[in-house]
Amino acid sequence: MYNQNQRDYLSKKIIPFNPKKIVKIDDFLIKLQNCGFQGRNLGKALEVLYKMVSNEDILTVMTLSGAMIPAGMGELICTLLEHKLIDVLVSTGANIIHDLVDVFSNVGHFIGSANVDDEDLFENRINRIYDVFLPEDNYQKAEQGILNIIRNLFPQKSVKITPSQLFYQLGKKIDKRCILSLAAKNNIPIFTPAFSDSEFALNLIKYSAREGFEFQLDILEDVLNFADIIRHSKEYGTFIIGGGVPRNWAQQVFPLLDQLDKIETMGYNYSVRIHTGVEYDGGLSGCTISESKSWGKYSLDSRYISVWCDATIALPLLVTGLLQRLALV
Repeated sequence: MYNQNQRDYLSKKIIPFNPKKIVKIDDFLIKLQNCGFQGRNLGKALEVLYKMVSNEDILTVMTLSGAMIPAGMGELICTLLEHKLIDVLVSTGANIIHDLVDVFSNVGHFIGSANVDDEDLFENRINRIYDVFLPEDNYQKAEQGILNIIRNLFPQKSVKITPSQLFYQLGKKIDKRCILSLAAKNNIPIFTPAFSDSEFALNLIKYSAREGFEFQLDILEDVLNFADIIRHSKEYGTFIIGGGVPRNWAQQVFPLLDQLDKIETMGYNYSVRIHTGVEYDGGLSGCTISESKSWGKYSLDSRYISVWCDATIALPLLVTGLLQRLALV
């Protein structure tokens, strides 16, 4: 029926998705692997992610950008930390402070709307994150809660520390379930390369102005700390949510090691990426994993998959399927 050249292309049929055969999210993702477009990519992402987290020799680095915590993804990240399914978290400072808002305000964030009078929200001291509302009072409760811990940790008020060390020490003092406390409990480092771009950093500035603290945050030392973690790992993978600074900060470690150590094996071996960036505008967050190979950020034989999708859709499906496959839920 088909010649050999045709058969090379036509080796596997599309199998229509049958909802009647779906029992678990794991089943759902497996069935999508036989479909097309981003559904297939999402299904294939489960296989790559499962490979990463089920092999102790693979260091799994999660990078987290955007406003994932206000959008309700905090417990999902906590679950990954709790079960040690990630070994390193690289995040925006914003995600960290929003997690602490949930801790110290007890009420956290609210369902809102994108169709609203923002001037009226300003008059009522309510911050909007697309369709999520955050009262300014909740930020202030987090600010006070963090200050109480910092007063106890650093009575001398002169603080020379890396951001990752600061998060670890804060996490050890927080009793409630949150990203910082679980990361500290499980000895999973949190790196925030754009530390100053967050309400957390603004709080430290206010503590300095009002309380007399002197903070010296050594962000370059954290780069070296992360590089040392990579040095002591056999294989490496990234689990990338969005793009931005967290993504590239985690990836740039291999060009650094190439220049410092001249190591033979370069680049991440695996990657799962969920994002909406596109490559054709030249923006770094839209660049492909293949493009990153040219920089030595990924090995030439790396196994990777990109899913173009809103992370609040793809991430819960993917992690739930992963937990089901690992028999953790």
